[in-house]
Amino acid sequence: MASAPQIKIPATYMRGGTSKGVFFRLQDLPASAQQAGAARDALLLRVIGSPDPYGKQTDGMGGATSSTSKTVILSRSSKPGHDVDYLFGQVSIDSAFVDWSGNCGNLSAAVGPFAISNGLVEASRIPDNGVAIVRIWQANIGKTIIAHVPITDGVVQETGDFELDGVTFPAAEVQLEFMDPAAEEEGGGGAMFPTGNLVDELDVPGVGRLQATMINAGIPTIFVNADAIGYRGTELQDAINSDARALALFENIRAHGAVRMGLIKNVEEAASRQHTPKVAFVARPTDYIASSGKPVAAGDVDLLVRAMSMGKLHHAMMGTAAVAIGTAAAIPGTLVNRAAGGGAPAAVRFGHPSGTLRVGAQASEVNGEWSVTKAIMSRSARVLMEGWVRVPGDAF
Repeated sequence: MASAPQIKIPATYMRGGTSKGVFFRLQDLPASAQQAGAARDALLLRVIGSPDPYGKQTDGMGGATSSTSKTVILSRSSKPGHDVDYLFGQVSIDSAFVDWSGNCGNLSAAVGPFAISNGLVEASRIPDNGVAIVRIWQANIGKTIIAHVPITDGVVQETGDFELDGVTFPAAEVQLEFMDPAAEEEGGGGAMFPTGNLVDELDVPGVGRLQATMINAGIPTIFVNADAIGYRGTELQDAINSDARALALFENIRAHGAVRMGLIKNVEEAASRQHTPKVAFVARPTDYIASSGKPVAAGDVDLLVRAMSMGKLHHAMMGTAAVAIGTAAAIPGTLVNRAAGGGAPAAVRFGHPSGTLRVGAQASEVNGEWSVTKAIMSRSARVLMEGWVRVPGDAF
């Protein structure tokens, strides 16, 4: 029988923070994939190499982890006061599913550089030398991100000496401001704390009653204490990801927390909403050895955090979860704040499996309601490959 030939689509493979993804301009996608729907999802699944029952994504651009199974679609912004619209798709590895429910904070660092290099930002807004301010509309969650992109001789500077734990080589620093990051479109009618509480008692069958801070900031996140579930907060990936019981435990917590946050109606729906919410566990500082072999001393950090992404322990920290960490740490009484020693810190440095990360947040309480103006952190980004990605013409 005749087989459909491959087609090629302009694309760029980029690292942003501790993630990698395939970036597209909306205008370069096939016509049927230029709008949301089955054709777009099928195309992105084939690009990444999913669903793959072997869990390797060998026949695609994915790297078989949540950090490397990502896609981004960018276009000139239709939103006043913004330069570029940014749409993020988290591609499932073993199922035919693209999750559009949240942002990727790490890949947010690559959006500004890609937009400048691909003609999506007005030339008049780009200095010959200095820092270009790129105003990004994050279309998944309806939020603004401001990227500060270094420019040298009129082009994006990608090399530099900024070091980011979880990334092997240094690069140029890209500072990100996540404006008003509480997720309005999620459960709770836009409340940062959808249950109305800084700490809840979450009843999880088979686990018991757990204290939990459930917050919508950056990305919906459920924080629990490490010692309440038998951990120390110093764990590396293998300690969790090789333990089927542990993975089931975290998914159970995630599903019941999602219901409590109003993100889903029942726990069965959690399987079709893999990207959000996240689950993380926190602990007071203690010495540990990061995955690279680098020692992290208790005095180097304010707290320890480990976070789950797409059913696995993340090798470092998701950027959006870092926003949630910084925001929760700034609000007295949350589990994150307590782990960080209390008070109202404007910024915290936390330990994760690959090392440490600093994140700041500006939070305030008015009439008993907490809000956050912005969260700030630095990442880096680099083009790894550009040209065309190829897929069978009948794949979507």
